[in-house]
Amino acid sequence: MAQRTTVDQAKSRDELAAYFEHLAAEFRADGEHVDIDVGNKTVTLSPPETVETSIDVVERSTMFRGNRETVRIELNWKPEQ
Repeated sequence: MAQRTTVDQAKSRDELAAYFEHLAAEFRADGEHVDIDVGNKTVTLSPPETVETSIDVVERSTMFRGNRETVRIELNWKPEQ
């Protein structure tokens, strides 16, 4: 059974940087768990020492909708037992 927690929200660049800094601190910590804030919920995960990563950048330019840029960062792992 899969559980998904998703939130879509606008953040200022400073807020986004602070979120990534908190996430980085969680991954750097010596504990076994990583706490990730998703909206008003905190999800506790158990990543191993090595994590699979995928970074996808898309740049679009259309006459009617203008320019749009998207960055997707995906992290995958099997939890440590």
